[in-house]
Parts: sequence; C-alpha cells; structure tokens
Amino acid sequence: MLRLQNVVKTYGGKSAVTALAGIDLTVTGGEMVAIMGPSGSGKSTLLNLLGGLDVPTSGSILVAGTDLADKGEKERSMFRRTTISYIFQAYHLMPTLKVSQNVALPLHLAGESSAEVSRRVAQALKDVGLEGRSSHLPDELSGGERQRVAIARALVTGAPLLLADEPTGNLDTARGEEILNLLRAIHRERGTTIAMVTHDHHAASACDRLIRLRDGRVEGDGPVAGGGR
Repeated sequence: MLRLQNVVKTYGGKSAVTALAGIDLTVTGGEMVAIMGPSGSGKSTLLNLLGGLDVPTSGSILVAGTDLADKGEKERSMFRRTTISYIFQAYHLMPTLKVSQNVALPLHLAGESSAEVSRRVAQALKDVGLEGRSSHLPDELSGGERQRVAIARALVTGAPLLLADEPTGNLDTARGEEILNLLRAIHRERGTTIAMVTHDHHAASACDRLIRLRDGRVEGDGPVAGGGR
C-alpha cells in the first residue's frame, strides 16, 4: 500500500530546514501502524506526504502503486478522493452543517448521486454508532461524538488508506479508548490500512506496528509490545 524510497523533504528560506532526511519505509495493505517521535522528528511532514498534501524534495512515494511525487496538485487531489481518507485531531467539521451533511461532503465532491450519498452516509453513521445523531449540529455533540462523525466522514468514501493525526489528542481517557476501539474494529472488519501519528503510547498500543522517527529519520520499526489489543 505504501512504499517510500529515500524520501527527503527540505523547507527553504534563509536557512533551509530538513524535515525528512532519507526515509525508506514500506507498509503493506491491511496493516495498522503507529508513527511516533519527539516534536520536530518529521511525523506531521511524513503524514502530509503520505496523503499527497505535499510532495518530497526528492525520493519517491508510492501509494497503492501511484507515485505521488510525480503528480501535480490537481492529480493528487483527485487521487485522494478515492484512495485516502483523513481523521484530524481537531475534527474539522463544518459548524453550520448537520452531522449527515458533514459526512456527505466527500461524496458530493466526488459527484455521487443523491440516492448513493444517502445510502452510504446512513451506513457510515451506523458503523460509528451515530445513526440517531444525523440531524444534530457539531456543537450539540460531545468531543467523542464529533470524532466519530469525523471517522464516519473518512469511512464513507471506502478509501483503502486511512491517515489519522492524533485522533485521541483532544479526548479524555474514556472517549479516547472508544475511538481506539472503533479504529481497531474498522481495521479488522474492513481491512483498511491505517497509519496513525500519535504522542500517546497507549494509543500506539492499539496498532500492530510502531515506527519511531527522530531527526527526520526512521529510528526504529517493529511490532508493538502487546499491540493490536
């Protein structure tokens, strides 16, 4: 699913900063991996590159066989609509749209029919246990419920790759545990490839594999002790 070869990302300016200094990495389809490292290690940069939100200075990034490093912004955007979905720490829900409308957004962007949108939104909300909240606005929901809406929005496209950026970072322990259990269920039942950036060792333990970054390089890569829960 993911293959990175000698990926370098340098940000210019008066003094260039190298965020990634030669990353070689392979993630097979159906894996659930955690990406950890101290601040400035390159975690966010790596996630942006995996999602095609940015391109490397050099090297190749193959996602489902497509080299995103060779694609323009429009091509990467079209690719994301069918192949990559996101969960963000801050949810990024539209406050004036109802839950069902927030979940439907990526389907409308993809040009799906109204009937198909309704069917898939209903199923996604059922999958995250929010079928009774479809007509609520985001500010009428708890933090855990908002993150479930964000997960439903990520699921609704059926994309085979899910990227999660600190998905439990804004939640208390109990709500965070609910989200981790939900991600594990998605991984198990759908076979979705999940790459999750986190600072939380407990969140990482929900994954089967842990990739550690430091100073823009892979410092460690192996199974999570007791992972997968």
